[in-house]
Amino acid sequence: MKQFIVLVVCLLAVAAADVSHLVTPEPKVPASPYVFSYQAGRAPGHVDRQHTEVSDGSGVIRGAFSYVDPKNQVRTVQYVADEHGFHPQLSHKLEDSAAVQAAKQRHFAAYNRIAQEHANHTPGQVALANAPHASAAVAHATQKHLSAFERIAAEHAAIGRQQEAQRLALAAQSEHGEIEDGQYHP
Repeated sequence: MKQFIVLVVCLLAVAAADVSHLVTPEPKVPASPYVFSYQAGRAPGHVDRQHTEVSDGSGVIRGAFSYVDPKNQVRTVQYVADEHGFHPQLSHKLEDSAAVQAAKQRHFAAYNRIAQEHANHTPGQVALANAPHASAAVAHATQKHLSAFERIAAEHAAIGRQQEAQRLALAAQSEHGEIEDGQYHP
């Protein structure tokens, strides 16, 4: 028994010991300035993309890349990346395709409908009014399910009451009559 107590005390001492001096922090490597650039093409002698990037070593990166898009137009993106994020500047205006324009229209229509419902404090009322109504077969199946659920719930409640009565009768018959957790304790 003494050995067990000594072992527990030793384990507690080890667990409470300060070992922070044993952990060596990761050394912070200062950022190194760099420059890189490349050009590439799908055919020999034909450049269709290029990339250039410069870092000053203080965490600010500047660069540009160009490519030829599927419409044979040269697209260029100049960017700066710093502690505030990535900041691109495009040489061209982005145009939405017909599919994107249609998706945006559907999104804004849904957004405006929901905003109107919330402004009227009747969320979901428009959607509920437009929801499909149950057929006679679905209504009958729903009622049948609810009836079965209520019958089963009543059966479970009766079983629970019966088991509780048996437990109390067993407790009254025991020598000690003490039941704390529903288990027999001699």
